[in-house]
Amino acid sequence: MASYIDWVRAFCLSLPHATEDVKWEHNLLFRIAGKMFCVANLEPGMSPTKIAFKCTPEKFAELVESEGIIPAPYMAHNHWVAMTEIDALRSPEIKELIRDSYQLVLAKLPKKTQAALSQTVSTKAPAKAAKKAAKTKPLRAAKRRK
Repeated sequence: MASYIDWVRAFCLSLPHATEDVKWEHNLLFRIAGKMFCVANLEPGMSPTKIAFKCTPEKFAELVESEGIIPAPYMAHNHWVAMTEIDALRSPEIKELIRDSYQLVLAKLPKKTQAALSQTVSTKAPAKAAKKAAKTKPLRAAKRRK
C-alpha cells in the first residue's frame, strides 16, 4: 500500500461521521452519510490517479492548471479533481482541500440528515461539559468555604 494512503485515511476518518468503503475493486472511498468526499487509489498501478476530491468551481479551475492534478475521471463535471502526483501539493494543502470537500458534501446533504448528524455531535458535547463541570464544582465549593 502506498505511503500517502495511511495519512490520507487517518485524516479522512478523523472528520466527524466519516466512513470508509472499498469500491470498484481498488478505490478506498471516504463518505459522510453515504456521499463520497474523497477517493484514494489503493493500487496506483491500475490507474494514474492517487487521490480525488470535490472542490468549488473556482478551486477546480485553479487546481487543474497545476502539474500533477487533472479533472477527475467520471467526476470532473461535479468539480472533482484527481492528483496524479501526490507531491503536486504539500500535505497540509491536501488536508485543507479534503476538509473543504467534506464541507461541500456535508452542505449538500438533506437538512434532516444534517440535523441528525449535528444532533449526534451535540449530544457528545454536553457529556464533556458535564464531566468538566463535575471536576470544577468541588473547587468552587472549596473556595466558598474559605
